[in-house]
Amino acid sequence: MNIIDCVRNVLAFFSNNKVFVHVMTNIDEIDEKILRVLSVDGRVSNLDLADKIGLSASACSRRVQELERSGVIKGYRAILDREAMGRSFVAYVTVGLSRHLKEDQDAFEEVMQRTDAVTECHNVTGSFEYFLKVEVADLQSYKTFHTDVLATVPQVNSIISHIVMESPKE
Repeated sequence: MNIIDCVRNVLAFFSNNKVFVHVMTNIDEIDEKILRVLSVDGRVSNLDLADKIGLSASACSRRVQELERSGVIKGYRAILDREAMGRSFVAYVTVGLSRHLKEDQDAFEEVMQRTDAVTECHNVTGSFEYFLKVEVADLQSYKTFHTDVLATVPQVNSIISHIVMESPKE
């Protein structure tokens, strides 16, 4: 099932249940193709993108600009080589807080924002409050992060580390 069929099914469900939904952007098959190409290579030239999609360069450019303007495309990123950057040790860490108060979440998130080793911080549902992606040079650097950063945050109640051994798909 493609994204268009998914959107249609969701809209049908909501309209059948008397709920009104405002769709920001109508994504058609051409937009889907553009998004697929850009998700693999965000630096593809407009000319190459247009050629791959089968549009004129001006029509392709207009569509990409509309996808950007509507917020479907939020930005473009570089894929970095962690090993070349000295950050080849990756851990996913679950963090539980002592209390479930907004002020405790804000305090924890502020520390995570200031910590370079934390490359992702997600507030999640379930048996813990946060899911972190931590990237550092090696096990000793992770131990330092664990001891000197996470363990010193007063709101933290539990820490469970999941060390990445290999990433066959990212």
